[in-house]
Amino acid sequence: MSHHHSHNHSHGHSHGVGHYNRAFALGVALNLGFVVIEALYGFWAGSLALLADAGHNLSDVLGLLLAWGASVLANRHANRLRTFGLKKATILAALANALLLLIAIGAIAWEALQRFNEPAPVAGVTVISVAAIGTVINAATMLLFMGGQHDLNIRGAFMHMAADAAVSLGVVVAGVLILFTGANWIDPLVSLVIAAVILIGTWSLLTESLNLAVDAVPKGIDVRDVKAALLDMPEVQAVHHLHVWALSTTETALTAHLVRPNGIDDDALIQRANAMLQQRFSIGHSTLQLEHALRHCPSEVTE
Repeated sequence: MSHHHSHNHSHGHSHGVGHYNRAFALGVALNLGFVVIEALYGFWAGSLALLADAGHNLSDVLGLLLAWGASVLANRHANRLRTFGLKKATILAALANALLLLIAIGAIAWEALQRFNEPAPVAGVTVISVAAIGTVINAATMLLFMGGQHDLNIRGAFMHMAADAAVSLGVVVAGVLILFTGANWIDPLVSLVIAAVILIGTWSLLTESLNLAVDAVPKGIDVRDVKAALLDMPEVQAVHHLHVWALSTTETALTAHLVRPNGIDDDALIQRANAMLQQRFSIGHSTLQLEHALRHCPSEVTE
């Protein structure tokens, strides 16, 4: 039995950290500056709502820093203690951001239900104006991460800013409607609708990041298709001990035992298998163990 390791590293998305460093820096600077301005206006206008929203926006800055830090850690070199490096930090950051969003959703819903029982005063023009500025800043920051939806960590940052933009826009819309109609129930109703919309978007982030954290097969890859593709290779007679998992939010690994007849060029087979896995499934880290057909025991084959 020969044991071959092939490390055909995919660099299809490896530019993500360098590309988004500027986006993270700009996003953090914009939102941190807005938090300071919002807090100052909150004190000046005596608005508890603005002060509370400033605290919420500060948590979003934390979410951006979390995603940024994870992206940087993912590029740290492997060592004898962490042979894969810290690539999984991106998965943990995505999971943490999903949990932070769920906490924010709970807080929004709770506050909305409280306001149904005790309607708050109509939002003043100052509150509406500051919320409008917040909508623009959060939307602009959100657009910085628009192109990184393939990366779950980047999507976590995107969802944070999208949620914040939706909340700020909701404050503006509800405030204007209340000023014209005097119906204070519009405010909590809009808040509940926003919370529901954010929950729908957050749920996929939560489930995907949780699956990747426990080494489930990444979304978009079907192990049955991978096995069938390997079996379609003329030199491969059987496939077993096939495992696929995520190294990070952008990199996928695979290990498998391939049974092939005697006389096959092992190196050539591994190169062709690696190229196929990279091209068809974006699996860039493959470890393949080759076994001779005569030495292979059928009882060892597992699904």
